[in-house]
Amino acid sequence: MGSISVSNLGKAYKQYPTRWSRLLEWITPGHKPHHTLRWVLQDVSFSVEPGESVGIVGVNGAGKSTLLKMITGTTQPTTGGVHVNGRIAALLELGMGFHPDFTGRQNVFMAGQLQGLTVRQLMELMPEIERFADIGDYIDQPVRVFSSGMQVRLAFAVATALRPDILIVDEALAVGDAAFQRKCFRRIEEFRAQGTTLLFVSHDVDCVKKLCSKALFLKDGCVAAFGVAKTVCDMYEKALFGGLEGISAGVDIDARLLEPLVDESLMSNCEVAYGDGRAVIEAIWLENERGERANVFGSRGLLVLKYRVRFNEAVGRIAFAFMAKTRDGVALFGMDTSHMPEINGRAFALGDIFIARFELENAFAPGVYYINCGIRDDSADPPVFLHRRVDSVLFRVKSDELTFVKSGVINTVAAFELASA
Repeated sequence: MGSISVSNLGKAYKQYPTRWSRLLEWITPGHKPHHTLRWVLQDVSFSVEPGESVGIVGVNGAGKSTLLKMITGTTQPTTGGVHVNGRIAALLELGMGFHPDFTGRQNVFMAGQLQGLTVRQLMELMPEIERFADIGDYIDQPVRVFSSGMQVRLAFAVATALRPDILIVDEALAVGDAAFQRKCFRRIEEFRAQGTTLLFVSHDVDCVKKLCSKALFLKDGCVAAFGVAKTVCDMYEKALFGGLEGISAGVDIDARLLEPLVDESLMSNCEVAYGDGRAVIEAIWLENERGERANVFGSRGLLVLKYRVRFNEAVGRIAFAFMAKTRDGVALFGMDTSHMPEINGRAFALGDIFIARFELENAFAPGVYYINCGIRDDSADPPVFLHRRVDSVLFRVKSDELTFVKSGVINTVAAFELASA
């Protein structure tokens, strides 16, 4: 069983004002230092008991990856110490331990031996590694021709080929596709059930809440909070989005007003757009029931989607449409205006600008979802899109006191009753 104890850990890097300062300091030992120290981590202390799952949250630059590197031994601390009991498997930076000029198979043997596995063990595990990574013939190609997703597949397959006492996973899993992510999380859950200790870094706080019993919140290189995962993640979100700062004590405030509204990290990098150009969807955004722009919502309440349309030609008999779907592309809800005679019987002129507004009850389970929007010409056979934007906007639904769902993608009010027969 693996355990981790971190005490008064600190890491600082030397910064020199000029390129000659380093040389001057080296040739004049014992004299006044020519550098300053930049502390990345300071006075970090916590412990992880055997079998526990601990998430690590914090903004970019908070020191999360540096902490993991010191726990795994790839970076040495400036102050304090780390005591680890058990074999560690770690998935840190993308491609760490892989040499681009060697094949995937050769890298399996090199990376596996760095993790403490023998050549014999790796030969026995190779079929399972190939099966789990599922990259086909690429395993015998140089890693330099791999996509980032293929590197993650192979790295995770090697790191988890043999159940470790301690599994450390950095944000690298975010690179993989949704189906592979699910396969990785299933393996992580299996390891947890068998007693593996987990350290998990992610910006997805809902994922941390589901996977981890405890969480560590790093802020400016120091421990801001350590404890129950939900409590710590809530503190992290409040700090990230402004939280309670500036609110006077004793003032009665609607708790919904304290919820973060916009998460800047929820930006689509996979949008696809097409159409014949007779109209253009210029902007798409979401609002909450108070009319504020938002992409983070609590459970229940209203969710408002708006998009601004400019018509480049005179058109008629069109439909405005949208769809919400999961990360892996499963359609959850879609609607259009084809059943509304006041819309499909209307003519639009060149230069007209309108804002389409869809309002729906938020029945989504906690998670991240994608939005498609489109303007369709229903007079054509088959119908054609004037403009369609796919995966253009993301939004996230948070867990709160109105979350009833335990599994699935729909959150609806449910009741249970037990009566004597």
